Amino acid sequence: MLKYALLLSYITIGYNLLEGGISVYFGHSDDTLALFGFGVDSFVEVLSGIGIGHMVWRMQKSPVEKRDSFEIQALRITGIAFYILVIGLILGAALSVIYQLEPRTTLAGIIVSLISILTMYFLYREKLKTGKALNSDPIVSDANCTKTCFYLSFILLASSFIYELWNIPYVDAIGSLGIAWFAFKEGKEAFQKAKSRSISCGDDCC
Repeated sequence: MLKYALLLSYITIGYNLLEGGISVYFGHSDDTLALFGFGVDSFVEVLSGIGIGHMVWRMQKSPVEKRDSFEIQALRITGIAFYILVIGLILGAALSVIYQLEPRTTLAGIIVSLISILTMYFLYREKLKTGKALNSDPIVSDANCTKTCFYLSFILLASSFIYELWNIPYVDAIGSLGIAWFAFKEGKEAFQKAKSRSISCGDDCC
């Protein structure tokens, strides 16, 4: 089961890399800040995923109760990256309102978010099932982190769908602020985890 848990970590990293690249490309080309921010968030999640993958790899050798220096450093870098993303999204949203910038289309955001919802739901269920089968708090905690990525996809879907259907002004900017809020929480929690060093289901998950 630990090999399967490690495979799920690899899938998470690979998917976030692909999702991030596609989202950033179409976010830039279609002038949709929400999709662009969603893509950058996916890239930051890769940093977190590398730390999780390293942790599961260590679990194959011996029980893991605390994070090692590599995982702590990965969390700190992740936290900094999330805070930078928050600042960028807030500034981008403000400029969108000031200069009345609107997306050309948000169709890509709808497609990406729907695929992300399905993928993250699958990863959440499989990680949760694996964590419970192994009686592993760290893997269950990682599953809960994946669940929040699942919720984040709904924010992108809502803002993209509403704009594509009704062209309501500033919906894209509002969606990007919703992503910024989750990114802020993820950054804060990354620093908290790095500080505590402990791994448990009681951790607030991103």
